Amino acid sequence: MNRLVTNDKSQVQVIARAATILRALEEENAGLSLGQIAQRVNLARSTVQRIVAALETEKLVIAATPNGRVRLGPTILRLAASVRSDFIAMARPFLERLSTELHETVDLSTVKKDHLVFIDQVIGSQRLRAVSGVGDTFPLYCTANGKAYLAQLTDKAIEALIGRAYEARTPNTLTRLDALLADLKSARRNGIAFDREEHTLGICAVGVALHDPLGNAVAISVPVPSQRFASRQTLITERLTATKKSLEAHMSSAAA
Repeated sequence: MNRLVTNDKSQVQVIARAATILRALEEENAGLSLGQIAQRVNLARSTVQRIVAALETEKLVIAATPNGRVRLGPTILRLAASVRSDFIAMARPFLERLSTELHETVDLSTVKKDHLVFIDQVIGSQRLRAVSGVGDTFPLYCTANGKAYLAQLTDKAIEALIGRAYEARTPNTLTRLDALLADLKSARRNGIAFDREEHTLGICAVGVALHDPLGNAVAISVPVPSQRFASRQTLITERLTATKKSLEAHMSSAAA
């Protein structure tokens, strides 16, 4: 019995270490050497070498260069793409329902370091509507969905991620860290962030942030032409908040 418990603990430890190594390789397209990985994950190089060898067998990591660097392999990338597709399919009915309720465009985006990538969109039924392309990228500091994500971070983490000064996209853009942090106070209290013509003149937006089943940061936003934003802001905020809660509840029940 004791031997079984010890073996179980050892296997769990190996899995946890392998996961830590895979996370260290995230976004490292040029790969890392075994020594660099060992330093980042605080493990002995020999331990890293054994785990990396096992991961290579399953093509979870592959050689990045002839001199020993490794990067994420096709298996892990295929699994990640599958999970992304599954999450988009899971979220789609919630986005469609919200768009139908509001008659507005609804966007789904994911966070990649210091920017957003739009991964799905339901176009609103209004003749005058805001539309972006799936795959388009946007800054975090001047978008409703980006600010909703930033509001979940500490002030120091925000500064480390996007710095202290930002490009002015419009006359309304908050271009200094102190102004952005002041704006994020209400988003931290309420879980809702706003873009008031800060990214594009003529477009306002409301955004919320959450996490997909793998823990990746994602956001839902509703962009609206400025001329009808003030009269609809409260309704959009209420329905967007309800959508976030419903989607999170659905993900929790699916994982149970």
